[in-house]
Amino acid sequence: MNKKFLKFEIDLDFVLIAVTTSLKDYRICYLINKCLNFNFVKGDDLEVDIHHGEEPSFFSFYTYHWESSETDFFFIGNKGSEGYLIPEMKKADFFLMIKNYIDDNDLENIITGLNKIPEIVTAIKIDPKKIKSRENLLF
Repeated sequence: MNKKFLKFEIDLDFVLIAVTTSLKDYRICYLINKCLNFNFVKGDDLEVDIHHGEEPSFFSFYTYHWESSETDFFFIGNKGSEGYLIPEMKKADFFLMIKNYIDDNDLENIITGLNKIPEIVTAIKIDPKKIKSRENLLF
């Protein structure tokens, strides 16, 4: 009998920026809104089933949308009610996820702008394909 194997590849069609800061989510979003002219709005916490079969974890979740380019921004806390969203990146406090199209120049301006905010220790682009627990970022 012939066996066929299906190879499943997760579509990671987004840009991910790790942000390290000691501020609370609402405070850092306020500063990002002010410095980058964004308009992050608090949404319902992101519910993720990290430990399968146990209670889901909840992570702070903010959204913003650029009408001109149909680009969506999500600001997500890494530390949740039951652990980390991305456990292998415990030093990152938040993630800025950018879905749909973003121009390389705009992306560079966003990262540079984030790093200019004195309360942000660092903001760096992360390759989602290199993250072991990348499934937690699919919503």
